Parts: sequence; C-alpha cells; structure tokens
Amino acid sequence: MSSRIAVLASGRGSNLQAILDAIAAQQLDAQVVAVLSDKPEASALLKVGPDQRWARSPKDFPDRAAFDAAMADALDAFAPDWIVCAGYMRILGAAFVARFDGRLVNIHPSLLPLYKGLHTHARALEAGDAEHGASVHFVVPELDAGTVLAQARVPVQAGDTAEALAQRVLAVEHPLLIASLALLVSGRVTERAGQLQLDGHPLFSPLRLDCAGQLNR
Repeated sequence: MSSRIAVLASGRGSNLQAILDAIAAQQLDAQVVAVLSDKPEASALLKVGPDQRWARSPKDFPDRAAFDAAMADALDAFAPDWIVCAGYMRILGAAFVARFDGRLVNIHPSLLPLYKGLHTHARALEAGDAEHGASVHFVVPELDAGTVLAQARVPVQAGDTAEALAQRVLAVEHPLLIASLALLVSGRVTERAGQLQLDGHPLFSPLRLDCAGQLNR
C-alpha cells in the first residue's frame, strides 16, 4: 500500500508539485492525501481537491497553541504516514511536533546546521561561502535543528545575487526532496532518538545528492 503524505505549505507549492509529479511518474510510491496551510489564499491548496484542503488564518485563533491544535486535529483526520513541510513558513510548536514525532520532515534552503531560519541565500553570500544548498531534515521543536537526512550542494558563483542563488538551490531542492521521500516511504531510512539508519545501518552524516539525482553516502 502506498504511503499517505500530507503537505504543509504557505505559498505557491513548487515542492508539492514536484511530489505530485514524482507520484504521477511512478517515481514515488505514495499519495498526497492533504494540503494544509496557514494562508487560505496559498496557491498550493489549488493543487489538490477541495476535500483534501485545510487552511485557516492564525489570526482567527487566540494563540499559536490553539492554531497548532486545530491543524493537528485536522491532520490526524487525514491519517498521514508522513507530513512534509514544503515552504511552510510558521514555526511549529512543541506539542504539534511531539504529536507527529518521527513522521515530520522539512526541506530547508541551506546546508544545515548553517543558516537556520530565513534569508539563507543572502547570509551565505555575506559569509563568502563557496557552496550553498538545501537540506531535508526531521522536525524537532528547535527551529531547523532536527537530524539531517540528506543534502544537495550548489557552487556559489562570482557575482551571484541572493535571487540567482535561490533559483539554483530551488533546482536541486526538488530532486533532493523526492529522493529523500523515496527512502522514507520505502522504509529504507528510519530515525530513532536522533539516530538515522539506512537499510538497518547507522547513518552518521547526511546523504548527498549527486548529479543524477541519486542519494549517496
């Protein structure tokens, strides 16, 4: 039986579209059962049917905990095997993360642990880095601090702007996310107490995406 994936998104949903395309191409044995958003106007919501959408504004709730609880209840109703944060721009509270512990992954546009949070491309340029990239990691209550499963790297080029670098990173984000999800939904990668295992063997450093879109040690 294919894995059930729910996606949390706040924007246009380019990574969600990559997931849908990979499923259609039979590159990913999964189905997207829901898209949830903190932005009722998010374009990502339009990529699935009305019965697969949940969107509420946090402003309609008294606090973050109340919003998170409502979203968690909605998420549970879709019975996902995996929850993917794909351009979801709100920090998830500790209670939400604990409820879905071990099933919640995020794609972040930096080579973690570098540049947690926002404006990662500009920060990489300001630091004079030779490489930048993206990471897929498990979600923990601390922002962008969970165990990193896989990374893709891109060279920083002379004269790069944050926008140009962002576009090159986005180009590797999609294959990185799909390759990572393929390992997760197949059960080849597991995570327990912060330790990843690949095919039953400990994984002590993130997998790396190669030019062919494969993940290697």
